[in-house]
Amino acid sequence: MKGIVFVMSGPSGAGKTSILREILRSNNNLDFSVSYATRERRPEEVQGKDYFFVTLEEFKRLQKEDEFLEWAKVHGNYYGTSRHQVSKSVDLGRDILLDVDIQGAMSLMSKLRDAVYIFVAPPSYEELISRLQSRGTEDTQSLRTRLEDAKWELEQVKNFQYLVINDNLKHSVSQFEAIITAERLRVDRMVREKGERFLFEEKTYDN
Repeated sequence: MKGIVFVMSGPSGAGKTSILREILRSNNNLDFSVSYATRERRPEEVQGKDYFFVTLEEFKRLQKEDEFLEWAKVHGNYYGTSRHQVSKSVDLGRDILLDVDIQGAMSLMSKLRDAVYIFVAPPSYEELISRLQSRGTEDTQSLRTRLEDAKWELEQVKNFQYLVINDNLKHSVSQFEAIITAERLRVDRMVREKGERFLFEEKTYDN
């Protein structure tokens, strides 16, 4: 049976990374799609684990080689999802989690129709402002841009299948895990993969 693609998205400051780390820690059959990014690496980020940090020239080369399942320019930087990573996990029967921006998620919706789209939101716009200010990774202009973009991003929740409001990390992780479990148990997925007799295979018995 092929793996399931889970797409997590939401505005900067919603807490996606915190949820993602907990989910990956507790799910052995869940891979993480490491995106490519042209932005500067933050002090706590690890090359090849959080992102593949590349130059703009390298990113453009990968574009020409059709490496990206989707790509987008967000807050002045380029981000892309590796086509190879996603197909490899799915073909091996392993589920894979993508953490992409809203533009990327919207683009994937027309390409990966069987994927599961999960929107992570802050409990309020005021809380989003507080989180972005407190993490101290943005200058004044960058912070203003992210907050303006967040207004449009939050409106896109209607295009997603699930909503996780990240007010309490433990509760949000539990909700996310419930979504993963429910999708793995969907009968229509099993029927598509194995046929209508997937539950009870025919057996012959010798007398």
